[in-house]
Formats: sequence, C-alpha cells, structure tokens
Amino acid sequence: MTVTEQSGTAAATAERRPRRRNTVLGWGIIVVLVLVAVFVAVRVSASPPAEHGALDPEGRDDSGALALAEILRDQGVEVDVRRSRVEARAAVGEGATLVMANPYTLTDGAVETLMEPADRVVFLSTSSHLLNTLRIGENAPGTRSAVEAACDVPEFAEVGTIRADRLFSPAAEVEGCFGDADGAAVLVDDRAGDRRVVVEGTRLFSNAYLAENGNAALALALLGQTERVVWYVPSLGDSDIEGKSVDTLGSLTPPWVTPAILLLLLAGVAASIWRGQRFGPLVAETLPVTVRASETMHGRARLTARAADAAHAAEALRDGAQRRLARRLGLAVHAGADEVADAASDRLRIPRGTLQTLLSGPLPTDDATLVDLARRLDELEAAVETSTRRPTIHPTEAEGTT
Repeated sequence: MTVTEQSGTAAATAERRPRRRNTVLGWGIIVVLVLVAVFVAVRVSASPPAEHGALDPEGRDDSGALALAEILRDQGVEVDVRRSRVEARAAVGEGATLVMANPYTLTDGAVETLMEPADRVVFLSTSSHLLNTLRIGENAPGTRSAVEAACDVPEFAEVGTIRADRLFSPAAEVEGCFGDADGAAVLVDDRAGDRRVVVEGTRLFSNAYLAENGNAALALALLGQTERVVWYVPSLGDSDIEGKSVDTLGSLTPPWVTPAILLLLLAGVAASIWRGQRFGPLVAETLPVTVRASETMHGRARLTARAADAAHAAEALRDGAQRRLARRLGLAVHAGADEVADAASDRLRIPRGTLQTLLSGPLPTDDATLVDLARRLDELEAAVETSTRRPTIHPTEAEGTT
C-alpha cells in the first residue's frame, strides 16, 4: 500500500469516528427528549388541580389570603386551617370563629352540619344560593363608592371606609353595615343567638388589596373577636355533591387518549429522525445563473407601463439622471437636486431655475408630459457630457498662439 493510500485510509477513519460519535450523541439526546415528554405527559394526566384558590389562607398569589392569616397571627389569634369539613366541624369549639369562603362544593345539609357547633360564623364570600339558604338577605344594586359602617355593631366603629364590590338587602331583623338605604356590604345576623356574618370579600381581603382603605381593619373586626379561628377551605376533593369528586385529566378522557398521545409523540420523533438524516456534508456550489441588468430594467419598465403610473416612471427617470449628472459634474453620488442644478447651471451658463424645475418640479400625470420630461433630461445629460469633454485652453496659451 502506498503512502498516499495509507494517508487516505487514515483520513477516512478519522472522519468516520467523529460521525459515529455525533450519531451516538444525537440518539442520546433523542432518548432523553422522549423520556422527558413521557414524564410530563404522565404528570399532567395524573396531577390534581391546584389546591390554593381565592381567599385561601395559605395562598401567596394576589387572590390568596395569606396576608390576612399572618396579620391575625400577629394579633395573637390562632389560625387553624382545615381542608376537610369533618375535621373543621370537630375543630370548632366554644369561643372559636368558623371562617370560610362560599362553600360551593357542599350541599345545604352539609353547610348546616358544619355550622352547627359554631357560635360565630363568617362567610368571606357568598352566592345568591347561600343568601337564600341562610335567609339573611338578597342581592342589591350598588356602586364601589366609599362607605362607612353606619350601624350599631361596636367592633365596626373604628374600621373607617371601604369600597365594597357587592351590596345586599338585609332580611328582617338582620343588621346591615357599610352601606346606605339601598343596600349594605356586611350582613350581621344575631336572630338565633349565634352570629352569622356575610360579606363579599374576594377583593377586599385578598393579598393584593388588603392594605387599601379600611380592608384590614374590617377583617380584624370580623375575625379577631375570638382567640381562635378555624378556617375551612372548600374544595372539590371535600365535596359531598354527587359528581363533584376530584377529577384529573386522565380520568376525564377515555382510556385510549393517553396511549394515543404517547404514540403520536413517538411518531413525531421517528419522523424527525427520518427527515433529519444528512447524506454527507453540505457542498457549496455556485449556480450558473446570471440575470442581466437590462432584463431587470426592461421588466420594471414593463410593470410601470402596465400600471400606467407616469409619476412613478418620471421619478425613476429623474433619480437616474440626477445620479449620472452628479457623477459627471464631480459631485457626490447622493447630491441633491439643488446642488446638481447649481453645478449644471454654472457649467452650461443657463438659468438655474430652469434646471431646478426640470430636476425637482411637479411630476407629469400623463404619457405625453412624461415623454417630454424624458427628452429634456436626455438633452441635459448630453449637454453636460459635451461640456465636460470640451478642451479648456489656458489664457497664456491663447496669447502665445496669436
């Protein structure tokens, strides 16, 4: 084997090794991507919905109520968060306040059972159904204007003003606070000896708006009257309504959906591998294609003629003539019409206004005027070219010849 053949074989082997190494690396990346896709699909299909919702005492987002819970703890109030209605009912004892948002996941019987051992119940949000269930009032029209307590409940005396999002019309013998004759933002029911309070505080007591106006003071007046607060958080997982069990994406879809999604992912990966194969290195090749400038010029001219746009054609003629004149007169290529007119006027000894009108005057609107403009521009260029070619005789040379 000659030296040339040996060197060629060595070069081919050296080139084959990086390719093999790149192939293994590529397959490794593909396998990792497939595993990640399968993991994400399984987690999405099996993961339950988020636990923290509006007015959740452990929610840190804008709609949560963690700030209110921390303020209560700073005031010495024990906040016991419960997510099970059975545990919440068992945790409510004498001298404790039962707090909850609108218990939309519970039946009327479950709500009554939950409230039964509590002497003080505060609903931080409500619905029309809950108002009817408690027989405490009904919805009333109103605006978000600033309102004061204007009632005989002593703990509301130092609250100040709030901007309620919703007003209610209190039922008979129910105290309405923070409102006017049309409605109240807070309903206080002491008819049965136990206190039931309803307020629409989804915005008032959230982390984002608790510091505004008297929102925090109202929350302390409602929840800070006892040393202990049992905060029940309604959820679908604790619902006693038929059909309200915890549902995941996997349980809501037919059994064949998840395998079909995985199969589609694998098919997509296989298609990308098949279509992404490279048959050797890319080779740069100069294509034997040449487009003449005259062809481009004729094509643009035909388009302009077809469009019957005399003004656009005249502007193109002026632009070309101005550039050529500037080059022949020793000016910059991008010289303006005024500079070209001044230089041509000095060279040809003709009025400057005539050339300025020709180079920057109104554009023609018809073919006849366009032809006349083209003829005049051509004559100007010819005159400038002739003047630049004419030999210049020095005055001393002229005296010597006489």
